[in-house]
Order: sequence, then C-alpha cells, then structure tokens
Amino acid sequence: MKRAVFLDRDGVLIEEKHYLHKPEDVALFPDAGVALSRLQAEGFLLVVVTNQAGVGRGYYTLEDVHKVHERVRADYRQHGVEFTHIYVAPEAPHEPNRGRKPSPQFLFEARDAYGIDLARSFMIGDKLIDLECGWNAGVKQSILVRTGYGAKTEKESAPILADKHALVVDDLSAASEAILACVRPSR
Repeated sequence: MKRAVFLDRDGVLIEEKHYLHKPEDVALFPDAGVALSRLQAEGFLLVVVTNQAGVGRGYYTLEDVHKVHERVRADYRQHGVEFTHIYVAPEAPHEPNRGRKPSPQFLFEARDAYGIDLARSFMIGDKLIDLECGWNAGVKQSILVRTGYGAKTEKESAPILADKHALVVDDLSAASEAILACVRPSR
C-alpha cells in the first residue's frame, strides 16, 4: 500500500488570502515546491483536501475554485510536483456535507481510490479542523504549520495539540523534513 501526505490548501500550500478565488492571487510559500518534491521523491502521494466555504456562501463559484487549482498545479509543476488528487468541500459550514473537514471522508475516498495506507500517511494543516481530519482518519501524524492561521491555532488550541501529540512546525518545508526524518531509517 502507498503512503500519502494530505495537505490543506490555503495557509499551507499557498499563502492565505481571504476567500481566494482569483488564480492571479495564488502565491506559493518559499521552498514549498522543493519540500513537496522531496516528499514525492520519497514515494509519497500528495493529496490536497480543502474546504471552500466561499462557494456555499455565494462569494465565488466552483469553477473559480477549479481555476485556482489549475494555477496551483501549474506553479507546483515547475518544481516537478504533481498532486494525485484535489478534494474540495464547497459547502458552507452550516450546510449538509460529507467531506468538509474535520470529516475524514475524503481521506477514506483517497485510501480506497489510490490504495493508501492511512496509518503510514500524514496530514498537514494550519487549522485544528485539518488536524482533526487526520486524527479522525487514523493517519500516522497530524502536523500543524505556523503559516496561515497556524500560529493562532497553536495559541488557541495548545491543550488539544499537546493531548493529541500534534507536531507543530514553522512551515511546509519543516513539515517535510519532519516526515522524512520519521520515515527514513536512522543513519
């Protein structure tokens, strides 16, 4: 079975922009492409799981989301990075849904579609719901990055993060290093 790194989009893969819906506003974090290319080279599938409540709230369309994702894919492709799948939960928080984080539904779908061993996989996010999604799916480790809303999440959710043994790191590059250190044998 394959291993995967599940990634939140805004604040993790790209800079947080309030209700981002224009491709020209996409901005990668420094070294993010290198970080993901290293994970991919180690054999990890890269799967994006994103809540896009702006669609459900009527701020932008699902087509806008797809255009942003085309830009994200193109920008990461310049670093040799390919995303296996991008799962989108377009519902507003109050609407019925099946995939909106912290639901693990999309991780289960990815497991079934791509033969992923969740117990050998990781979840990276900048909000507690991202980490909860990973915990709910039974991933090996949920990792909080301090980018995006991560620093605020770290302060507001410190007891939960400690209780669940969440790993907290500065950014996607540090998360990548932690994952690689975890899966590579000691030298």
